[in-house]
Amino acid sequence: MTSLVVVPTYNERENLETLVAAILAAGPFHILVVDDGSPDGTGEIAERLKRDLTGRLDVIHRAGKLGLGTAYIAGFKYALTRDYSHVFEMDADFSHDPAVLPRLQAATDDADLALGSRYVPGGATPDWSLSRRVISRGGSIYARVILGLPIHDITGGFKCFRRESLAALDLDAIRSEGYSFQIELSYRIHQLGGRIREIPIVFMDRRVGQSKMSGRIVREAVIAVWRLRLTPPPRSARTGTRPLADRRLV
Repeated sequence: MTSLVVVPTYNERENLETLVAAILAAGPFHILVVDDGSPDGTGEIAERLKRDLTGRLDVIHRAGKLGLGTAYIAGFKYALTRDYSHVFEMDADFSHDPAVLPRLQAATDDADLALGSRYVPGGATPDWSLSRRVISRGGSIYARVILGLPIHDITGGFKCFRRESLAALDLDAIRSEGYSFQIELSYRIHQLGGRIREIPIVFMDRRVGQSKMSGRIVREAVIAVWRLRLTPPPRSARTGTRPLADRRLV
C-alpha cells in the first residue's frame, strides 16, 4: 500500500510546486492538496499539477478559509476511503522538510503515531527568537502536564499516522483548530492506547508568503487543553477496550 501526504493550502502559490517536487523526490508518496479557495491561484496550480502527475496528486477544493483542522479531517476521510497504509500531516511552507517523510514513516513500525519534534535531542528551531521559543516550549509543557501526555512537542504539526490509528478516531467529534487541533489528535491517540514516537526535526520558518499564526489560535489552544482534560474520553476508552493498546505492530 502507498502513503498519502495531506497538505492544506491557503495562498501558497509560491511554495506549492516546489514542495510537491520535493515530496515526490523523497519517496513513493501520493499527495492530497486541500485548498481553501486561495485567492492567489493556489488551487489552479494544484489542478495543473494534478494533470501532470496523474495518479500521484489529487486536490480537494473548499469554498473558503474553513480552517486547518477541518482541512486535515477532510484529508483523513479521503485517505480512509482509499487503500493508503499511512497518512501524513505536513505544512505547505517548507517549515517541515520533505526529506524527513521516510524517517517518520519508518518510526511507525513500532508506533501508531510518529511526530516530528522540535523538543527532543536533535530537534531545533534555529530561526526563532528567544521569546518565541519560550512561548512555544512553555505551551507544550503546559499541555503536557495538564493532559498527562508522554510527549514533548505537543503542538507540532508534522505527523505520520498508521491507517489503523486514524480509523480508530471519531473524526467527526474533533472540533479543534490550529495548535489545539494538533494537541487533540495526539491526546485522542494516547487515550485509545496508541504508541507515540517523537522524531527530531529542524523546524524552519516559511521560505516565502505570510504566516497563518495569530493570537486567536494561541488563545484557543490554551482554552482547548482544559476542554480536552474535562470532557469524557472516547467511548471505546471509557469501556476499557482502547483499540490501539497492546496491538502487535509490524
